[in-house]
Amino acid sequence: MTREYTYSPDEKEIYIFHYDNYHDTTIVFLHDSLGCVALWRDFPEKLGQLTQSNILIYDRLGYGKSDAMPDEPRPINYMEAEADTLINMLDGLFIVNPILFGHSDGASIALLTAAKYPEKIKAVIAEAAHIFVEEITLNGINEAMEAYKTTNLKERLEKYHGDNTDILFRAWTETWTRPDFRNWNIEDYLPQITCPLLTIQGLNDEFGSFKQVEGILYGVSRSKKVLIDDCGHTPHKEKPEETLNAAANFINSL
Repeated sequence: MTREYTYSPDEKEIYIFHYDNYHDTTIVFLHDSLGCVALWRDFPEKLGQLTQSNILIYDRLGYGKSDAMPDEPRPINYMEAEADTLINMLDGLFIVNPILFGHSDGASIALLTAAKYPEKIKAVIAEAAHIFVEEITLNGINEAMEAYKTTNLKERLEKYHGDNTDILFRAWTETWTRPDFRNWNIEDYLPQITCPLLTIQGLNDEFGSFKQVEGILYGVSRSKKVLIDDCGHTPHKEKPEETLNAAANFINSL
């Protein structure tokens, strides 16, 4: 059975799909800085089948089918705030001890959620997470900004985000390239994570170096890594089978 919810924490609409097929384990998927429910494609459902888990996927405010985000500068701690929103949403849906699977920004939000609410999270899979700002990240964002001007990137994103596209793209690029965001760092949160954690990263990630993985392994006591050859920033799209197997083995071992 498939259930669909519209949940509105603080009167901000978030669109959620919940596939209620299996037992009481729920994997919650957190998309990246330009992502949404649809861009996960069939990866969540396949992982749910491999692990006999429910899956919950949602669009953060401003993405996909959710309402537009405010067209104003984001605060430096916007991902910390998203962790609070996520917990409020999970509490509202009566989802207990979920496994968080986050990609990029979503992975950082997953880490922050597990750190701020350790008693509420069963495990975390952090795919291509950011825990601090690197030059490789800024270079990748600058290339994306140029592509937005000179290629059909904007049109491709509009298929998923519609009229929200310009605002969310500026929110990502202008926030990360601001001088005051250069010192954003969540390494101090990591020791507060007590649940098992798997970090996944492509060895050719164009938005983050292996230093991100090293920092997570150093900061989180119950952590392990999977590195994927010939793979960039999006392992679940570029190497889906390897990523599925790594994630399923981790979840099934819990």
